[in-house]
Amino acid sequence: MKTSTSRIGQSLLGILLALVIYVVVDNWGSHWLGRTSAPPPASTLDKAAQIERGQYLARVGNCIACHSAKGAPPLAGGRRIDTPFGGVFSSNLTPDPETGLGRWTPDDFWQALHHGRSKGGRLLVPAFPYNHTSVISREDSDALLAWLQSLPAVRQAPTPHTLMWPVGTQPALAVWRSLFFKPTPFVAEAGHSAEWNRGAYLVLGLGHCAACHSPRNALGASGPVNDLSGGLMPMVNWYAPDLTKDKETGLASTPLAEIVRLLQTGSAAQAQTSGPMAEVVQHGLQYMSPSDLQAVAVYLKSRAQAVQAPEAPARRAAVSPRMAEMGLKTYERHCAQCHGDKGEGVHTATGQVAYPALAGNRAVQLKDPTNLVQMVLYGGYSPATAGHPQPFGMPPFVLELDDRDIAAVLTHLRTQWGNTGGEVTPLQVNRIRASQDP
Repeated sequence: MKTSTSRIGQSLLGILLALVIYVVVDNWGSHWLGRTSAPPPASTLDKAAQIERGQYLARVGNCIACHSAKGAPPLAGGRRIDTPFGGVFSSNLTPDPETGLGRWTPDDFWQALHHGRSKGGRLLVPAFPYNHTSVISREDSDALLAWLQSLPAVRQAPTPHTLMWPVGTQPALAVWRSLFFKPTPFVAEAGHSAEWNRGAYLVLGLGHCAACHSPRNALGASGPVNDLSGGLMPMVNWYAPDLTKDKETGLASTPLAEIVRLLQTGSAAQAQTSGPMAEVVQHGLQYMSPSDLQAVAVYLKSRAQAVQAPEAPARRAAVSPRMAEMGLKTYERHCAQCHGDKGEGVHTATGQVAYPALAGNRAVQLKDPTNLVQMVLYGGYSPATAGHPQPFGMPPFVLELDDRDIAAVLTHLRTQWGNTGGEVTPLQVNRIRASQDP
C-alpha cells in the first residue's frame, strides 16, 4: 500500500515538474535561445517616412491614451489602469535611456509587441493587449519604435503596479500566458480582397477591438483576437455590443458610407458613439486615413453579415401600471424636450444626430441596459471631431433622479414606440450607481 501511494506521489510530482518545465519554456524559451523573431524585412521607407508612418500607427492604435497620465508629458507613462485584480500603471514610451525606450532595439520592441516580454525577458501584464499587438507586422513595429525614439525624452520612473498577490508575479503571469496567450501574427485570407484583409489587420491588431468587444473570463482573459461577440467591460461598466449581430449594432444593414462616417466623426444619420467608444473615435479613429476607415468598415460589415441567424420575434415586456405612469411622467419632464414626445429625436441641418431617436434605437433595446443607465446617471458627449466639431450633450441625472425614477423612465423608452426591450429594475440601477461611486 505504501509503495502504491509512493508511486502515485512520484507520478504527480513528475506531472507537476513537466508542467513547470512546459510553462518556463513556453514563456522564455525563445528568449533564452535568442529566437524572438525572424530577421526583419528591409524597410521600404526612408527614416523620415518611417517616423511619419509610426506616428500614424500610434495615433490610430490610441497608444497615447493609455501611456499618458493627466498633467504629465505625453507617452511618459504612469496612467493607472484599473483591473479586477488591482491597478496597473502604464510604462514610459519616450526615449529616456534609463526609464524609457532609449536603449531599446527594434528586436526588443518587437519582443514586447509580439511576445509580451520586456527588454531582458520580463513578462508584461496583459493590461497591455499583447495578444493584439502580436498581430502587428515587423515593419509596422519598427516604424512605431522609430517614431517613439524621435520624441523628446522624459525621465519618469515607472510606478509599481498595485496588483493583488500573486497576480502580478512572474510565475503567475507565466501560467496565465500559457493558458490564454499565443502570438497570432497576421495572415491574409486568400478568399477575401486586399481591402478586407487590411481592415482585418487593423481591427485585430492596432485597433484591438476585441479587447472591449469580447467577453472576459474570471481570470481576465478575453477571447481570440477575432472574437467580436460583445461583453461587459470590467471596471468601466459599459457593455460593448456584439459586432457580429445586426440586432445590436446595425452593421450588416447600414450602408458602408454611414459606417465610415460613424467611425470617423462619432455621429451618423442613425447612430452616435458614447462612453468608451466615443474616446476611441476622439483619440484614434478620426485620424485614420479614408482608405483604412473604408477597409475597417468593409471588414466589420462582412463579419456582421457572416453570422446572422434568424431570431424569434421579441415580445413586448409587460410593465406594471405604476411603473408605466412613473416612467411617462419622468420622460415628459426630463427627456421629451430633446428626444421628442414619441422618441423621434432631432437631426441637424447637415443630417447628423443632435439628439438621437429612441424609437427603434438598437442601443435602447439591448438585452443589457448598462449603457442606458450609465448615460442617464452620468451623461456624456459624442466625441468632438473634425467632421462633427460641436456635438450635443446629455446632462447627468445622478443627483436629480433616484434609482426608481431612472428604472421607470428607461423601462418606458424600452417598451414604447415599437421598442421591445425588457424592464429595467431599481436594483440594476443601484448596482451600476454603486460601482461608479468613489
